[in-house]
Amino acid sequence: MATSASAQLSKVVKRQYMELPQGDNVQAMYIWIDGTGEGLRCKTRTLDSEPKSIEDLPEWNFDGSSTYQSEGSNSDMYLIPSAIFRDPFRKDPNKLVLCEVVKYNRKPAETNHRHKCKKIMEMVDHQSPWFGMEQEYTILGTDGHPFGWPSNGFPGPQGPYYCGVGADKAYGRDIVEAHYRACLYAGVMICGTNAEVMPAQWEFQIGPCEGINMGDHLWVARFILHRVCEDFGVVASFDPKPIPGNWNGAGCHTNFSTKEMREDGGLKCIEECIDKLGKRHNYHIRAYDPKGGLDNARRLTGHHETSNIHEFSAGVANRGASIRIPRTVGQEKKGYFEDRRPSANCDPYAVTEALIRTCLLDEEGEEPVDY
Repeated sequence: MATSASAQLSKVVKRQYMELPQGDNVQAMYIWIDGTGEGLRCKTRTLDSEPKSIEDLPEWNFDGSSTYQSEGSNSDMYLIPSAIFRDPFRKDPNKLVLCEVVKYNRKPAETNHRHKCKKIMEMVDHQSPWFGMEQEYTILGTDGHPFGWPSNGFPGPQGPYYCGVGADKAYGRDIVEAHYRACLYAGVMICGTNAEVMPAQWEFQIGPCEGINMGDHLWVARFILHRVCEDFGVVASFDPKPIPGNWNGAGCHTNFSTKEMREDGGLKCIEECIDKLGKRHNYHIRAYDPKGGLDNARRLTGHHETSNIHEFSAGVANRGASIRIPRTVGQEKKGYFEDRRPSANCDPYAVTEALIRTCLLDEEGEEPVDY
């Protein structure tokens, strides 16, 4: 099993330094999305005192030419603190700070989808949009081989691994447990986890979150997962189809509801939203992975619990449909629906914004409306 050299360093030696007092100083780790739209970057600064709110955190800058976000001749990009969490690695009073990225002219960077998403969410906050996202991922060795798989072959076929228990069924549970507890400590709204259909594939769920909080909490949960995996010397992959062939891909199923949907008779509103989504399928496919649908094309084949990328479908309890209405929702005539199309490496800001635009702002056509 290929693990990183850093993982071999003594954590016991490190601990004696991490236990040293830090006085009134606070370490704030600034986190941002890079120019790929899926990679995360971070760096740390010292603050004189513990920040109590976003307003207490200063703006910062970085070299955008080294993160695929600018040219070397004009490389300064700015970090705008947007959400603050407890740091589960350095512990209190230290912080994780999720940031938006703006360019030298103060306009949002190309992969800063939070800026527009926030504006769209503010337009519909009276409807109390709730989201829950199911983040699937695969644990890999540093050589790209799935964790726990035979070095020169494959494990047994899919079947016993989903929610499995036992050393021959659950690959890498230590990472899952560490990530779960770290998210709880940080204040991330993680609500569950389970082993997935493919061995070494897992899922965690974030939500319910209202509005912009959905994207903030999922991105920070992803960052924490990457850091936990770094400590264990392995890699967390959000590739939507990490292993070709007869193996499940990885998605980020998105559950969505409004106040009206959650009240008695809300099923009518849910069905109206599904009708709107069916007329705008291509727009959503482009918004649901960072490569405009190319990544999802490898996953949405109509097999392995997915719909076909070229067709829109909906059904009650149907995991082969684009949109699934949970059976309890069909019975109670209220609740939420699940959009099963977003890929594991989607930007949650882009996904939630697209749902609001189509379902609540009644947009039509292939392009988003500029408000």
